[in-house]
Amino acid sequence: MKEYEVVHEIFNECANNQMRDVFIEEVPIDDLEEYVRKHHEKERDFTFEREELADGTVVYHVNTSGLLQRYTFTEI
Repeated sequence: MKEYEVVHEIFNECANNQMRDVFIEEVPIDDLEEYVRKHHEKERDFTFEREELADGTVVYHVNTSGLLQRYTFTEI
């Protein structure tokens, strides 16, 4: 099991508010996709895309019923 720094960003839907909620934690994770799916298992319209950066960072771009979120996983 690898340990990751996870940055979870929830983008604000309000047009005049560019702020977003940001949560940071260090977590041991076996399967990154399972981690993301588990956090959204009760969502009806859940889609995501995986992006792998050159430095090894893995980013999941998530859409849950129009609410955009991003998970960034950096191995510790």
